[in-house]
Amino acid sequence: MKRQRVSALLILAVMVCLTACGGGGGQKHTTLSVMGRKSDMEKSYMTALFGHYESTTGNKLNLIKIEDADFETQAAKRFAAGNVPDVFLHFHNADLNRFDVAGNFCYLNDEAWADDLTDSARAYCEDRDGNLLGLPFWENSVSGCYYNKTILDSLGIKPATTQAEFDVLCQVLSETGYTPICWPADGCTWMYQFGLDPVFADDPELLEKLNRNEISYSGIPQVESMAEWIGSAAEKGWFGSDYLRTGWSDISPDLGSGDAVMTFIWDTWFYTDFEQGQKYGIDDFAVMPVFMNTAEEGTYEGGNLNMMMINKNGQQLEAAKEFLAFCASPENYNVAFDGISTVSCFKGQTTNIQSEMVTDAQASIAEKERVSTAASRIVGYSADDVAAAYNSLLRGKTDAAGCVKMMDDARKEEAKKYGAEGF
Repeated sequence: MKRQRVSALLILAVMVCLTACGGGGGQKHTTLSVMGRKSDMEKSYMTALFGHYESTTGNKLNLIKIEDADFETQAAKRFAAGNVPDVFLHFHNADLNRFDVAGNFCYLNDEAWADDLTDSARAYCEDRDGNLLGLPFWENSVSGCYYNKTILDSLGIKPATTQAEFDVLCQVLSETGYTPICWPADGCTWMYQFGLDPVFADDPELLEKLNRNEISYSGIPQVESMAEWIGSAAEKGWFGSDYLRTGWSDISPDLGSGDAVMTFIWDTWFYTDFEQGQKYGIDDFAVMPVFMNTAEEGTYEGGNLNMMMINKNGQQLEAAKEFLAFCASPENYNVAFDGISTVSCFKGQTTNIQSEMVTDAQASIAEKERVSTAASRIVGYSADDVAAAYNSLLRGKTDAAGCVKMMDDARKEEAKKYGAEGF
């Protein structure tokens, strides 16, 4: 009788355990799909976050990495076919219009973590009506002309403070046997926005006219001056001989070996993508303004932020929101950004560092930095379209005026697709 009672108690205990543990199969875990640009998804702070999430929660992430050069078009095709991921990584720029933001994504205004965002980070992620489109989980960096100060010092050359000085600097470096600028024309598209930013950031009325289709790029002298300068720089050898085949993965070895002296990029790149142990390391570099013949004293660009956006029509809406809440918790984002050089996106961010390159140039940056304007505020702007126009110029298929016309035509076509007023 006693044995039967013990057996019954054991059976009851097992049933309770099975019920608590999900029917004997262990705790049920979720697999979320996360889609983004390949190089973005492989940033060290992103891989640290993804790994930390999986190990902490037991949930899994299906990381859908799309090659950088094809990201916008391939992602748009997937969306058009109804293949929308649970979480989508994208910058708040004109290309975001491809993805029907209102129809596909949640507004995140009421999420508990929203109050922890810095004012600037939140403003970047809001639409014109003040709706919070995504969680900014990214490097808040300073873009400029990063240069090998060790090489310049060895040649007795000072960094440039004007466009004229920069042109002389490039010519001297070229004559000395160096490639002055690593220009990754194969699949990289961000460089052009740096030159365009001051044209429109310094003249908001001009930007409004462009966005109302009352003026075109071709009616703005600085835009063609920029195309002329880039074409001329390439002809003079300032980008080296292989720039049309230079891509993302080539920047680090070109700079680390000293073959190239400068590149137009951002400080965080040195901590996430610059390979250590080369001839030259992070301590050999400094920053000066970008010069592309549109601002006489040069320009820096403030941070662009990758947002995590949630598919509001997905079957795992709540799980996706829980993932963002995990990412937005101080104990988790401080793990991801430990030792990363970035301005904070979160008020509770404590483990990130500030690059000495940026702090050393703080006065210059404060004077010449512009908010990111071209990529985020020009209606119809597409980084891929701009790069395509410039590649046509660099391959000798058109001249500067033709390059600008290609930019205009593509921009207007994009604006028409999205029903922009005036187009």
